[in-house]
Formats: sequence, C-alpha cells, structure tokens
Amino acid sequence: MELFDLIVIGGGPGGYLCAERAAQGGMKVALFEERALGGTCLNEGCVPTKTLLNSAKLYRHATESEAFGVTAGNVTLDHARVVERKNKVVHTLVSGVKGTMKGCKVTVIDKRAAIEGRAEGGFAVKAGSDTYTAKRLALASGSETVVPPIPGLKEGIESGFVVTNREVLDRKELPKELVVIGGGVIGLELACAYAAFGTKITVVEAMDHMLPMLDGDLTKIGVAHMKKMGMEFHLECPVQSVENSPVGAKVVCKNKAGETVSFEAEKVLVAIGRRANTASLNLEAGKIENDRGRIIVNDKMETNIPGVYAIGDCVFGRAQLAHTASAMGEVAAENICGHEAYYNEKTNPTCVYIEPEAASVGLTEEQCKAQGLEYKVGKFPMSANGKALIINGGEGLVKIIAGKEYGEILGMHIIGPRATDLIAEGALAIGEEMTLDEIIATIHSHPTVTETMREAAL
Repeated sequence: MELFDLIVIGGGPGGYLCAERAAQGGMKVALFEERALGGTCLNEGCVPTKTLLNSAKLYRHATESEAFGVTAGNVTLDHARVVERKNKVVHTLVSGVKGTMKGCKVTVIDKRAAIEGRAEGGFAVKAGSDTYTAKRLALASGSETVVPPIPGLKEGIESGFVVTNREVLDRKELPKELVVIGGGVIGLELACAYAAFGTKITVVEAMDHMLPMLDGDLTKIGVAHMKKMGMEFHLECPVQSVENSPVGAKVVCKNKAGETVSFEAEKVLVAIGRRANTASLNLEAGKIENDRGRIIVNDKMETNIPGVYAIGDCVFGRAQLAHTASAMGEVAAENICGHEAYYNEKTNPTCVYIEPEAASVGLTEEQCKAQGLEYKVGKFPMSANGKALIINGGEGLVKIIAGKEYGEILGMHIIGPRATDLIAEGALAIGEEMTLDEIIATIHSHPTVTETMREAAL
C-alpha cells in the first residue's frame, strides 16, 4: 500500500491547484477525480458557459451590425458548431491540466474516493477495491445541481424535457422556447446566451428579486437590458409542478396574487442553485465536522481534524466560485507544506456574464445599510465614457462605496463593457485598503472603460 504525503479528493480548480502547489513544494501527491479533471468549472460550468456566451455575443453583433455601419448579409447560426467549439475549448483546457499534473509528478487516479478513517502514518482512502494512505488529506469534491422536490421535476429530467446546466450545454439543437426556473447567475447567464440565439426565454423566480449577490443598482440595469432582449420575468412566482405537454413541457406556478399560472416551452432549465457534493466522501468515518454536508474550516482551510483540509464548493459559508476554490487551494497547499497562509474573502469578486457584464467586490449598499455603516456613494454612467459609447452605446454604470470619514473603498460595482475584467481594480483597492484619493491620483489611460472607475471615485 503506497503512502503519499497528500491525497486530494476532487480535481476541480481548487483540487488540482492544491495538488500542483503541494507537488511543487516537494510533496508526493495523489489526486482522485472520478469524472474529468477541471471539475464543474472547466467541463460544465464557467468555461463552456462563457464559450457559449461569446458565440451568442458574436451572433448578436453580426445581426445588429448595421448600427455600427457594417452590413452583414445572410447571417446564420449553426448551433451544433457552437457546441463543437465549446467542446474544443474545454478539451484544450482539460488537456492543459492533465499536462500540468504530469509535469508536477502528481499521481492522478480516475476513481471515486472515500475516507476510510485513520491509518498508520495518517489517513486511509478507499477507491474501488484499493486502499491508499496519506499523511494529509485535502477534500475538494465540489458541488452539484440542486433538484428540489417539485412534483414532476425529477421525472422531467429523466424524460429529457427538463435539463440542468450539464445537459443544456451539450444540446446541439436550439430550443424554440425555454422556461428557466431560477433567477440566479447560472440561470440568467444561460438565458442570455439562448435569448441572443433566438430562443424565447421565460424566467420564473420564487423571490421578489434576482441576482441577490449584486448591488441593486446593477440588477436594475441588467434586468432592463434582458427585457429588451425579449426575456420575460415572473417574480414571486414559485413553481408548483412540472409536467409534460404537447409543446414539450409545462411549468405550473403560483403568482404573487395566489393565482395558478402556467408557462409552456420546448424545454425547462432548472437552475435553482448548487449544494456541496460530499455524500460519497464518508465524512463520518473521518469524524469531520460539517453542516448538512458542507465542511467547516478555518481561514487556513483546516477542518476540525488535524491534517485534513477542505477547499472549494464543498466548504461551508464561502462563495461557490471557481476563483474562490483556486484561492483556497493555494492557501491549503501553503499550510500543508509548512508555510502560513490565510484565506481572505474580502477581495473576492463576483462576476455575472449576463449582457452587459456585471461584477461586484466588497460591500453592496444594501449590506452597508444592514451593518449600520456610515458611507458615501459615487456613481458614473457608462454613457459618459467614450470607450463604452464605442463598444455598446454607453450602457452601464460604475458605483463605488467608500467610508464616510476616511474614504476607504468598501465596495465597487460595475455593469457594462469589460466589467468582469475591470473589477480586479476594485479587489486590489480593497485588499490594499486604498482610499478614493489614491484611486483618483492614479492616472487611468484614455480612451478606456477604466476611466469610469476614476470618475466614480471623483
């Protein structure tokens, strides 16, 4: 029975990066991944979704190019080729991860692994009929799609008229109509892509608002744009049941007035959220503290059991984002290798790839009010920025929230061109405890969208 310094369970952005860093630190590492390296992010989440969105943006720009003085005739969409390109991008990145693991001499084992408990020299892990041992463990099993107990939903997935993000990304046929259950990031990103492709989109959401992770001012602009794209929204409209219909599927809801309403479409996309994928880890055998399967860790990514770490979506109380998992993986690896590192979420941006893009870091205005903080707000519209006018006609906004007395940056929120790239300036400002004066004193190049950040600070 081979003894490793570290066993990592899960090959997503947190797991493979933790394995890579620990191996670079001189450790003998085994990485278990039962499906595909790269996890949800590379295979059925961030990367394929954004590849789809990029094709959708190109198609929309081509069909609307006359507004830019360019006439493009006979523009057509080949959705099967869109999916093929998505698969090619995914394959390239997954192959890159495989190459990195090989280069770092990480032993990759394509089996599902579960904790057996203590063993001589550390911990025992069972995979198939084999047992492996390691001095330390890093749990990075990720998350899975939530399928709530709505009547007909599970049967709909089995029959194929209901899909999750996994199935919808592999469909080579474009649905004529799509009902999206859930107004969160996953549902609305996919809704934007398919709306741009020409699919009729209806979104039903149980809450009275969408995208709760974003500042309210950004959500208003995003929703207004999505409505212009032809998308319909029904808030405070919880789903009661899902059933087959001659069209394809029927979603039965109860609206704000308590009336029963229904929406029919060729397909239904369920995107209500994700939950920790830890049921198969056998946490009880390792006596690892958790909250309904979500593993509890400290800021060094340590669990209650010395030598056992957890990172990524399977962790309790942290954002379920790929870059969050990567940051956690690096922190865990540093501590595993004997250094001291801490995870700090205050610089963690949220990016939403709707149209236009939105990104947020730090506190929203709603959070500042809830915490009783004294703050001030600066806003600058994209319509007053030359580069934004060139790119998308000036749609969007930058909003900066700062402390009232000292002007320290508390939050930065952007919707508009390049928002998901620009947000790094806000994250850096918060991490380095910068003030408004320091952002203003930094010369921003012209003409760029980054100028909006300095103008908002002014």
